[in-house]
Amino acid sequence: MKKLEIPRFATEAEEAKWWHDHRALVDANLVEAMRKGTAHRGGPLRLLQERRESKNITIRMPIADIARVQGLAEQKGVGYQTYMKMLLREALDREERQRRKAG
Repeated sequence: MKKLEIPRFATEAEEAKWWHDHRALVDANLVEAMRKGTAHRGGPLRLLQERRESKNITIRMPIADIARVQGLAEQKGVGYQTYMKMLLREALDREERQRRKAG
């Protein structure tokens, strides 16, 4: 499965054209993810549900770490807080998988 590098778009028209031009690859990736069982269903609905069930927290972090995550998030085209939540979720999933394997 080829990883899609999604650029930043200046306009919605530019974004629509990019997705149209790459639809075969997007479709192939989706079919492959479904075959592997890594496709997630109900994305937007799930996100809305999680947002409703979320809780605001405050944490102190080194400024250097915040700058790093902001740079990485910008490269991915997402907000840095969203990216931090993604990283945390991936780490939690990884830890749970390791505990299941060990236990």
